[in-house]
Amino acid sequence: MISWLKRTHLLQWLPDGVGLTRMPRREKVLYLTFDDGPDPRYTSALLDLLKIHQVQATFFLIGRQAKLHPELVERVIAEGHQIGNHSYSHPRFRELSLAQKMEEIDRTDQVLADFDGIRHHAVRPPSGAFSFALTLHFARCRRTLTYWSYDSLDYQHRSAVELVDQMRQKPPVAGDVVLMHDDSDCCIEMLRTLLPEWRAAGLGFAALPAQRSGRDA
Repeated sequence: MISWLKRTHLLQWLPDGVGLTRMPRREKVLYLTFDDGPDPRYTSALLDLLKIHQVQATFFLIGRQAKLHPELVERVIAEGHQIGNHSYSHPRFRELSLAQKMEEIDRTDQVLADFDGIRHHAVRPPSGAFSFALTLHFARCRRTLTYWSYDSLDYQHRSAVELVDQMRQKPPVAGDVVLMHDDSDCCIEMLRTLLPEWRAAGLGFAALPAQRSGRDA
């Protein structure tokens, strides 16, 4: 199995616009991204925290969850965050055919379009799993696979204190796209500590820029 770091390196070699792993370092900005929401148990608390610290971020939403909790999607958008496509049901993507992958992506695009009117959204495959066939299809459609350059490891069922200590040892740097997850309170506990520290270090925060809309193929 290819590690996320190796997949990141592979995406960096793709033609311009096909793979996004990090942003330019010229501005001291971090790009926080949250996968697997919206979740009625955690999304509101996360949004409250981001609002306190005036942080804009990007939420890669599961289509089924977005359909179940439209009020949370509306709040994400209203508070200035970007939304992206994280499949409809978060299946084991590497086990699906290209047609099945695109059905998950297209179905989620349709759900998200009802909220923001955008036909095609930035796509982050579940677990970061992408294949040559999916990459080639995205290149033909002029769409971007959105990855990350820094993994918070907040999905590893370890304590927030331990994960914060680990991130302090090798912190994200300007331009990093930071992977976090909106399906537990782990990232919330981590960010309560880290956001003030990152601000004190002179870092700002921004949502990822809107991706080009692409075309059907």
